[in-house]
Amino acid sequence: MQGVEQVTESAGPPIGTLIRRALMRHCPRCGGPKIFSGWTKLKPACPTCGYKFERESGYWVGAIQVNLAVTESLFILFFLVTLFATMPDVPWQPLLIVALATNLVFPWFFYPYSKTLWVAIDLYFHPKATY
Repeated sequence: MQGVEQVTESAGPPIGTLIRRALMRHCPRCGGPKIFSGWTKLKPACPTCGYKFERESGYWVGAIQVNLAVTESLFILFFLVTLFATMPDVPWQPLLIVALATNLVFPWFFYPYSKTLWVAIDLYFHPKATY
């Protein structure tokens, strides 16, 4: 299959490759597609290489942390840019409405990416894991 790389057991792919695959919603380990059965429903294992995604109970707490970190980083960036661009007459009410919408909608949209990014981070630090 084109775009799917052979997995070696000696060392994992470089972090850039892992992140690129994760952001495409592909298996970070082999690059195989179709690892989701819905927008947020990750399959138990990669259909291409068989890599099991969930390691243990509580494994996805890391994905939640990735999601929270990205969401709040985007919010802080948006808030600071808006604050400095509109000083001294900051539109507080529209800023609050956009902030609430962003912090409610973006985490749902980004959740599948946070899962694949978390798997990529785990693979980077544990390349020989064969769970």
